[in-house]
Amino acid sequence: MTYKEFLRQLGKAGLTVKEFSELVGMNRNSVSNYAGRTSVPTHLAVISKLMGEMAEQGIDFRQTLEGLEAVPKKPRGASKHRRLADVQDRSEGTVRRTKGGQDE
Repeated sequence: MTYKEFLRQLGKAGLTVKEFSELVGMNRNSVSNYAGRTSVPTHLAVISKLMGEMAEQGIDFRQTLEGLEAVPKKPRGASKHRRLADVQDRSEGTVRRTKGGQDE
């Protein structure tokens, strides 16, 4: 699905990108970044298509999603444990990088 079609489906559902992002537990910028690509990920395409179709059929998807607690994805990159180890090493005057929990 193209980003243009994605936006059309959100429009059918009466949603902005910001509202959609909040409903699915994503950062608004993460969703907006797909504007520069050829397509949106399949999972976002499916969700937007279902929301658009539900709205057209008079089904209140917001009520359906009301009890769902969307947990935002963890940011990419190093885990908290790894960052903590690096910070502790720096405070001791050394820098140690770990890979998979083991010293390199």
